[in-house]
Amino acid sequence: MKRSEVNAIMREADAFFAKQGFHLPPFAHWSPEDWTKKGPEVAEIVDRRLGWDITDFGRNDFCTCGITLFTIRNGAPEDLARGKGKLYCEKILMFRREQRCPYHFHWLKMEDIINRGGGELVVQVCNAAQDESLADTPVTLSLDGVTRTVDAGTGLRLQPGESATLPPYCYHQITGRHDRVMVGEVSLVNDDDRDNRFLEKVGRFADIEEDEKPLFLLRQDYARYYPLFDPASRR
Repeated sequence: MKRSEVNAIMREADAFFAKQGFHLPPFAHWSPEDWTKKGPEVAEIVDRRLGWDITDFGRNDFCTCGITLFTIRNGAPEDLARGKGKLYCEKILMFRREQRCPYHFHWLKMEDIINRGGGELVVQVCNAAQDESLADTPVTLSLDGVTRTVDAGTGLRLQPGESATLPPYCYHQITGRHDRVMVGEVSLVNDDDRDNRFLEKVGRFADIEEDEKPLFLLRQDYARYYPLFDPASRR
């Protein structure tokens, strides 16, 4: 992806969230120059990988296969082992019309996927088989507190305000329909290094062609601009 495309997507998403009545935290709008002046007080943002995450999954077709998300808060995987601390994560996402995030599941993380506004959100679900392929068994999950069992491959059609709780080992593919959709995610701690299982081989983070200056930083940009970045840490 070109940096100019990423910048345009950031502007689009920021305006769309605000139109829906959702406002991002201040660090969403820090410039690269702002980041060069930051010290240890912002280490949590960097360590927990908060902030902008825009990717085309290496497909070079962002409008069809891609996500725009902003991680607002997140705990550390180490806290889960201790059973104390910030054991949760919150994200806000934008899906364009007919844009999808490909099939994946998490070994540990349970999450609620919430249609916060805009168009329809379709969450296609399948259980993972023992070999981590798609199983053909019925899927049982909770939709806004109501237990439902659906056939493998069913697309759950979520209207604004509706949500689905996705347990570990539940493959899901998410698609926006009819219009842009603002999607909330509330989950256990998010660990992109060790807790994502995509059905097909994908590039989780986009390779960026620097054709212009960053508007705001992506999570992978912190290493370039944050002066206290430690490459030996989990970042």
